[in-house]
Amino acid sequence: MKLSLLLSLAAAAYAQQQSLCSQYSSYTSGPYTVNNNLWGESSGSGSQCTYVNSISSSGVAWSTTWNWSGSNSQVKSYANSQYSALNKKLVSQLSSIPTSVQWSYSNTAITADVSYDLFTAADINHVTYSGDYELMIWLGRYGGAQPLGSQIGTANVAGITWQLWYGVNGSQKTYSFVAPSQTTSWSGDILNFFDYLEEHQNFPASSQYLIDLQFGTEPFTGSQTTLTVNHWSASAN
Repeated sequence: MKLSLLLSLAAAAYAQQQSLCSQYSSYTSGPYTVNNNLWGESSGSGSQCTYVNSISSSGVAWSTTWNWSGSNSQVKSYANSQYSALNKKLVSQLSSIPTSVQWSYSNTAITADVSYDLFTAADINHVTYSGDYELMIWLGRYGGAQPLGSQIGTANVAGITWQLWYGVNGSQKTYSFVAPSQTTSWSGDILNFFDYLEEHQNFPASSQYLIDLQFGTEPFTGSQTTLTVNHWSASAN
C-alpha cells in the first residue's frame, strides 16, 4: 500500500476521534476547520458537542449534538464547518464561491436554523467573527426561527425564490436569504448572492473583502437533537 494512501487513512481515522465540547474548541486539517462555537451559551442552559467524522482537501463530514433551553429568540451557538484557506480578496475580484452540502436533523421539534454565514469587511485584517456586512443563506428553518431584522422582499437567486431579510447589528449590516422549504441538499455559487446584493441593495463589492465562509446550525432551543452534515465543501476563487 502506498505511503500517501496510508497517511490519508491515518488522517481520516484521527479526524474521526475528534470530539469538540468546550466553548470554542476547533479542529483544522488542510483547508477546513470544524468549530463547536458556543458563543451564546450564557443566554440559556444546556450542552453541545461537535464531532469530526472525516476531513480532507475535498470536504468535511461532521455532526453536532445539542440540547438548549432559554429564550426562543436568542441563538446559543453556531457549530460549523469553515473554509479556512481564504486568500482574502475583494468580492469584486472573485470569480466564484462554489459549494455543496448534504445535511439532516434527527429531530424537528426544535427552534433552529441551518445556514451559511459569510462576513465581509473593508479592512482586510478585520476580525473574522463579524464584519461590515454579513451574508446568511438559510437552508433550514425550524420552530419559527427568524433572521435578524425583518423581511424586505423576495429574491430569485440560483433558481430559488428566497425570502430576503435585512437587519443591523451595531454597525454590521446583515442580509439573510431564507429558502422556502427545508433544503437538505444544495450545490451552488454563493457569488450569485453577492451579485444580487450589489445590483439590488448597493452592496459595495469593490471595497469589501471576503473574510469568512462557514456552514452550520444556530440552535435557539430544543431537547437533545443531532445535526449531521454528510458532506460540505466550499472554496473562493
